[in-house]
Amino acid sequence: MQTFKIMRFFLAVLLALVYTGVNSQTYEVGIFAGGANNIGDVGRTNFIMPSGPAFGGLFKWNISQRYAWRGSVIYGEFTADDSKSSMSSRVQRGYKMDNSILEVSAGLEFNFVEYNLHRLGPAFTPYLYTGVTYFRYGYHYFDNSGSDAKFTDKGQKDGAFSIPMTVGMKVRLNQFLIAGAEIGARYTFTDNLDASNPSFPNELKDYKFGNILSDDWYVFSGITLTYTFGRKPCQDSFR
Repeated sequence: MQTFKIMRFFLAVLLALVYTGVNSQTYEVGIFAGGANNIGDVGRTNFIMPSGPAFGGLFKWNISQRYAWRGSVIYGEFTADDSKSSMSSRVQRGYKMDNSILEVSAGLEFNFVEYNLHRLGPAFTPYLYTGVTYFRYGYHYFDNSGSDAKFTDKGQKDGAFSIPMTVGMKVRLNQFLIAGAEIGARYTFTDNLDASNPSFPNELKDYKFGNILSDDWYVFSGITLTYTFGRKPCQDSFR
């Protein structure tokens, strides 16, 4: 419940940004829906293999036909299950855990071709996005002190930064609606998304396993639908 309260707060912030700039240049506000998966020391190592849902909202400020400032809030859930891994050692180990992620991201979106939202007719372009992301996730660990490792939910959250690396494509459906599809990998600055590297309190350090020198990744893949509005800008500063 607390997670959804936080998400509603950040969505309200995005909407406030929209209304304060409605008379400036061309803006977009919309939704993201898709799936989430992790890449770490537990479960599959597939780059794109959603194991849970992901959804959120996004806002764009198109400063030219090539560039747009972008902000988003996305919530996702994933399951890391060794039994579904292609690695025999993980299948034999048999660990399984669930986690959730709530991220806030801001950065720059780059269009491969000039994307004019004010010209009649269809418009299509592939794009890249990167920036800075802060996310919250469940802080868990595996208690392997007995004969069988037990996944333990500490009932608390931890936070970390990540670097988003997103590739996608978008097409204008009509004068106001834009549909897109994207895959966004996040390189995180934590190694405990999959409960493999608890670092606090000190007594949990004995429960570390896997490659503790490599941080985790998570991936959001899905579709977007945005509504565009605002008057045509006087000039393209970064064209």
